[in-house]
Order: sequence, then structure tokens, then C-alpha cells
Amino acid sequence: MPFRDEPTAASKTPERTAVLWCNLGSPDEPTARAVRPYLREFLGDPRVVEIPRLLWALILHGIILRVRPARSAAKYASIWTPEGSPLKVWTRKQALLLAGWLGERGHRLTVLDAMRYGKPSIAARLDELKAAGVTRVLVLQAYPQYSATTTASVIDAVNAWSAQVRRLPELRFVNDYHDDPLYIEALAQDVQRHWQRNSRGDVLVMSFHGIPERNVRLGDPYQLQCLATARLLAERLALTPEQVRVTFQSRFGRAKWLEPYTEPTLRELGTAGVSRVDVMCPGFPADCLETLEEIAMEGREAFIGSGGKEFHYIPCLNDSPAWISALSGIAERNLAGWPTRA
Repeated sequence: MPFRDEPTAASKTPERTAVLWCNLGSPDEPTARAVRPYLREFLGDPRVVEIPRLLWALILHGIILRVRPARSAAKYASIWTPEGSPLKVWTRKQALLLAGWLGERGHRLTVLDAMRYGKPSIAARLDELKAAGVTRVLVLQAYPQYSATTTASVIDAVNAWSAQVRRLPELRFVNDYHDDPLYIEALAQDVQRHWQRNSRGDVLVMSFHGIPERNVRLGDPYQLQCLATARLLAERLALTPEQVRVTFQSRFGRAKWLEPYTEPTLRELGTAGVSRVDVMCPGFPADCLETLEEIAMEGREAFIGSGGKEFHYIPCLNDSPAWISALSGIAERNLAGWPTRA
């Protein structure tokens, strides 16, 4: 593959630094026509689905992309905002706030949001940063817990872009921050703020995105990191084991995924006579389809339909000051040694 042409190298170029804030992505609009290419890119990623490529291509193009786009589009439509996809809206706002907070701390740098699937793509954002003369990039991801299905996929995208570039910026990656005290504190303050306004439920359900159980057996640290996050948060909130449930959501396909599954757990709690549950998604820094539709809507229906009385969804960190402060601290620590001061 030929490398892209570069401007003639100057004897000395100013050192400029950027933070690339990466999230999963979203279709451009809640229609089957827009969802189809998004799903094709997402489900076509070998990091996401570890099935022999030829077999999976037949399943993906022969079945899934014929049926799933219309169903997914209806779900997206139920949570769409006037500004667009909630995930994109929050991720963009987080990047703007992160730039502001870092600027107040004396750092002179650029912060851009990017999506692993869809727009703005990681490659497009890196092109933009390179064109602006950025020489150092910190790749920071909206995945507090490491998984090959998410974290490594972003790194793959950066490396794919790098393979075409002659003069590369210096790159750093933040792989996870699942046990970072600042992140745990931001989660705890979010929960406490909700409790102050609405009182406290009988059980706090912490729902994380699931991955196939096979991935964990093959060495993915995701489950252990999710459990560590949940333990640290429960300790910070002074909750007993009886007051907490850790579950996994968003199962896809017929393979066994990490258990216990979220929806069956909510049904069990409702059937067991638990009057009220509070549900949060600690692995999602920004509200999205999986939190607003799958948990706040479908999860509520499962719990109430099984006899529960009150279902409280605790929104994701989104733009909470504690979270942006935590994100700034995480970024600042990983920028150490780079000339970012004005």
C-alpha cells in the first residue's frame, strides 16, 4: 500500500498535542437505510464477532442485514433527540467540556471526538489533526473496562490509519481506567445525587455490556474489570452484597454470554417481591441505545411486568462535573511528559 504524500519536512515544526476522545458510534439517522451500513461496519469487525470470516459473511449479509436494520431503526427512533443520536450528542459535548477543563488547568491542546463506527470516523479525525499540525495524540476511549471487542478495535482503527501515513504523530493509548479513583468517585456522586432527589431503592443493579463467555476464557480481562468496578463502587456507597446486583446486557446471537443477564435478573427481582430497583450502567460514560432503550424502557417493562413497583434508571455520567473533572484527571496523567503547557 503506497503511503500518502506529505508536505516537505520543515527543519523544525512546533509541537502540538491533541486528545482523541473515542466512542463506539451510531447511525446518522434512525432509519433502516442509515442503520444498515452502520451495522455492516460494526458487525463486520472481526474484533466484535470472532467467527470464521466466510461463514460470518454469509450470516451477516444473508440474514442479519436483511432483517435487523428495520428493527434497530425503530429502537433508535424511540430515543432519538432533536440534536441527533444521544451517544453522539453526549460524546461531542464531553470532548468540548474536556477541552475547556484542560484549558483551565493550563494545557494548550486540541480535543476532538471520534467514532469507531460511523461518523466522524477515527481516520477522518486523525487526518484533521495531522492537517492542523498536531505532532502528539493521546487516544482516550469511552470504555472504562478493557475488552478486545471495543478497546482493541479502536487501536486497530488507529493502526490502520497509521499504516498509510509516512510521517506519524507520536501516539499514546489509554487502555482502561476501570478502577481509577476519580472514575469511581464520579459514579458514586451520580448515584448519590439520584438518591438525594428520589430516595434509595431496595437494590442497585449495575448493568454492564456483555461479551461472549468464550472471550473471557481466551484471556479477555473485561469481566474481571467490570466486577472490580462494581466492587469499588459498592464499597464507596457503603452497600452490602444483598443491596447490589451485577449483571450483563445486550446479548447477541445464540452463544453463551457473560451472566447473569440483566433482563432475567430484573424479572427475578420483581417476582421475588422487591419493590424498587435502581439501575445504572457504569460501563457507559454516555447514554445511548443500550441504556435509554434497552435498560430504561425494556428493563423497566421487565421489572414492572414481573410484580415490581418502582423502577428508577440512573442516567450515565454524561456531562456531570464530577465526570468531566475525572476525565480531565485521567487525560492529564496520561499526557505527562508532553509539552502541553501554554
